[in-house]
Amino acid sequence: MEIRVLGALDVRVCGVSVVPSAPKPRQVLGLLALRADQVVPAGVLADELWSGRPPRSARTTVQTYVLQLRDLIDRALARIGAEAGVSCAKDVLVTSPGGYMLNSGGGLADVREFERLAGMGYRAIDADDHPLAARMLGEALALWRGPAFADVPVGGQLAVEARRLEETRLCALDQRIDADLRLGRHRVLLAELTVLVDRYRTHESLHGQYMVALHRSGRRGEALEAYQRLRNTLVRELGMEPSAGLRRLQRSILLAGPERLAGPERLAGPERLAGPEREPAVAAALPEGAGAARLSRVG
Repeated sequence: MEIRVLGALDVRVCGVSVVPSAPKPRQVLGLLALRADQVVPAGVLADELWSGRPPRSARTTVQTYVLQLRDLIDRALARIGAEAGVSCAKDVLVTSPGGYMLNSGGGLADVREFERLAGMGYRAIDADDHPLAARMLGEALALWRGPAFADVPVGGQLAVEARRLEETRLCALDQRIDADLRLGRHRVLLAELTVLVDRYRTHESLHGQYMVALHRSGRRGEALEAYQRLRNTLVRELGMEPSAGLRRLQRSILLAGPERLAGPERLAGPERLAGPEREPAVAAALPEGAGAARLSRVG
């Protein structure tokens, strides 16, 4: 079985898609796919489908949707089910006391693979192996094909899970960019960060990384403009000033004239914005979120 939820829902049995076109059976499959190899109580499925207000017929209706999914699975198994060692759909979509379980059979699940690769990346960061960290986190992020459950109507359960997954993605993205900065890839990062700060207009860590990349690329004025745009957005939309860490970063850039910007050979890592004798560490200057991101990471 192949299970992908990091983007459009894609569940395949023997290489054949078993994703229904109807929205509510698709919701059921989405929740079962996310929690593959775990029993999902029927009450949780009902809560997802009817947002905590299930009708009296909820249990029977859930059973109907399960039967529809099993019909799709049976069609897939009819092709090469014998070769796969699976006799019927009930072996794939299993009925358990009080609920149902999607049996992945040890197949691919993109969420699990993302967590595995991201965990390797975080451990590499802890070991100061930034090339490995950038590679592992990059591979983890490449598994994303769009927002989680992009084509599934989400109820209360899936909405929470989609937000959780997005936070894990942003955490991995933040740490991968940090690893790339430490490898001196600031110019390569500029195009990506330009898009990210426009998409996440109040994300201080991404803005801090964008300011560092701009400054190191000799674009000090643009780095300060980026800070001012963020500050205006935070004040206007949230009624708050930038964090102390971001303000320190702004002051560091103000104090480091363009004539003191070090060349790549002096910036083996992102520890300093400019000359080592006067500039504060970037790690200390970045917003608290950049360092605290690891607290919420997977792995």
